[in-house]
Amino acid sequence: MSKCLIIGYGNSLRSDDGIGERVAEVVASWHLPEVRSLSRFQLTPELAENLAEVDLVIFVDACQDTEIETIELKSLQPLNSINIRSHFSDPRAILSLTQALYRKCPEAWLLAIPGANFQLGDRLSSLGEKGVAEALIQIKNFLRVEVNRGSKDDVKSPGS
Repeated sequence: MSKCLIIGYGNSLRSDDGIGERVAEVVASWHLPEVRSLSRFQLTPELAENLAEVDLVIFVDACQDTEIETIELKSLQPLNSINIRSHFSDPRAILSLTQALYRKCPEAWLLAIPGANFQLGDRLSSLGEKGVAEALIQIKNFLRVEVNRGSKDDVKSPGS
């Protein structure tokens, strides 16, 4: 399998905003070969070096439940321009920076997980907990697809 990086980001002190970090921590506990998992408060330019070292990255983030009702997995492409800042809210900016600095950009996906409570607190809502469980299943399935990709030419994306 290609080297894979899972980056879960958000604020674990703002309830469901910590969904991405929680997912990344669980994936790290699996100790999978060729899979590295990072839990971050926010996306920073330093992550570009990590992205340059892998073939696949999955960004995991929470979103307001008014934005989406179920987990969404969508392909990401780098932005057309680079706006260097101390932190990014859009993973496509990190992809652009990686491309500019290292002339390499991994295959990238965003796993967006709906949340209900983004107030101060360290517990996930029931919607958040459900989203974490579903996200972990999606990631396991995605990684299985990646393992089989080398032996099956017809595999194009997770869930296909």
